[in-house]
Amino acid sequence: MHNDYNQTVLVHEPKVAPVAFTEYPDLAAAKVGGVALVANDEFFAGKENLLRSETPVFITDKYTDRGKWMDGWETRRSRQPGYDWCIIQLGIPGRIHGFDVYNAWFRGNYPEHCSIEVCELDGNPDMDTLLSSSVRWVELVPKSRLVGDDHNYFGIDSSQRWTHVRLNIYPDGGVARFRVHGTAMPDFASQPEDQLIELSGIANGGRVLMCNDSFFSPKENLILPGRAANMGEGWETRRRRDPGHDWVIMRLGAAGQIRAIEIDTAHFKGNFVDACSIEGCLLPEEVPLDFLTSRSLAWAPVLPTVKLQADSIHRFEAELQSGDQHFTHLRLNIYPDGGISRLRIFGVPSRFERFNNRSLPAVRADLERCCGSSEWLEQMLNFYPFASSQQVLLISEQIADQLNEEDWLEAFQHHPQIGDLDSLRQKFASTADLAAGEQSGSVGASEQTLSELADYNARYREKFGFIFIVCATGKTADEMLTLLKQRIDNDAETELRIAAGEQRKITRLRLEKLV
Repeated sequence: MHNDYNQTVLVHEPKVAPVAFTEYPDLAAAKVGGVALVANDEFFAGKENLLRSETPVFITDKYTDRGKWMDGWETRRSRQPGYDWCIIQLGIPGRIHGFDVYNAWFRGNYPEHCSIEVCELDGNPDMDTLLSSSVRWVELVPKSRLVGDDHNYFGIDSSQRWTHVRLNIYPDGGVARFRVHGTAMPDFASQPEDQLIELSGIANGGRVLMCNDSFFSPKENLILPGRAANMGEGWETRRRRDPGHDWVIMRLGAAGQIRAIEIDTAHFKGNFVDACSIEGCLLPEEVPLDFLTSRSLAWAPVLPTVKLQADSIHRFEAELQSGDQHFTHLRLNIYPDGGISRLRIFGVPSRFERFNNRSLPAVRADLERCCGSSEWLEQMLNFYPFASSQQVLLISEQIADQLNEEDWLEAFQHHPQIGDLDSLRQKFASTADLAAGEQSGSVGASEQTLSELADYNARYREKFGFIFIVCATGKTADEMLTLLKQRIDNDAETELRIAAGEQRKITRLRLEKLV
């Protein structure tokens, strides 16, 4: 404790140990853009306090004209049925791994229970929209008991992208801090493919995983948005008294090619880093942290050792040695010690990352264009977000092995008839760009070939009850006509099996274009 203006200030020391999900960033923190938008009541203490990063304090003799000053959000005592609530817009939309309802210093005035709901909304909806019945709130934490004056952790297994959170407290009371720990899910696909993106930024999913020293200030500060306000908002190690150097390892928000690096030593003057270098590696799947420091892991040079200056922004482009390689992890080495304010890695995300880091509706729409079976689609979405492009293709094949006749017939209905260009343009607009490329062999076909295709297609459909399915990529109209004439003599069971096999080829080709 310490004295400030003759008042005793107590800093809270929690009793409950942190759980695993608290290693993920706080998506709701004010310092990353989180905003407490609206609360039904904040009589004693404002809702904005919920999102502060500082440890809650208690000032013994501090009062306001409404009562005791509290470092948190506190509502008045309810005298009627109901509950209090606060709606928060996440600073970083993303996948949620867990919540921390932190009731520091709230002892006789904390809520007995809470529940937590989430939703995904585009843009910045106004208050009328947020409070309207049109918003579909999904309950992630049912009404649960809370303890006072400590952390209340709620682990969540949610793969969807969320933008807003609603904290409900029963019936009233105070909460010091509200943390929403998770993984950012930025919409890379909405940006031009050649546009440089800050792959290291916390808002784009970057994470600082480990370092050998963070004595004066935490490693996580390196990837915060904006410039640091002071030296304490950077990463600073203690003064090294033995040989060697300090280091930090980060995971980029998306695997990609590195095009530029910025190193900011803002506010570090007598203690800035003298020189640094950066290495990288590509690890598509999650690995244990200790593997990142093992001798078996090969790090490729990205930035050679360069000298740094005090209180300056350094940008490196021509100096990079990474070429067209893709990286997921970077290791920053600093010589020998000192402080860096920000590390910004700019690059181009891979095609898979652009596909995989978007809202669930956008991913659903893309997968629907690959295969029209609703069973295939729903099972694919169960694995989203995907671990790698290879997993996308593997899971698709495994699901296809389990589909029945009804599923395949549903998928067939989403294809235009071979050679029927009007159908391609009209009925199947959502897959027109894909199917047009696949059926490009039909475009230059003779009138006689197209006429025969139409005739045999009609006879085929009359016999089997579904249109002729063939993976048309690379085939001319005459080649497709030959296949059609051969397959029309098959029995129904054989033809369904062959058509399903062709559908699987089409699905794989379309997935490969996406990822």
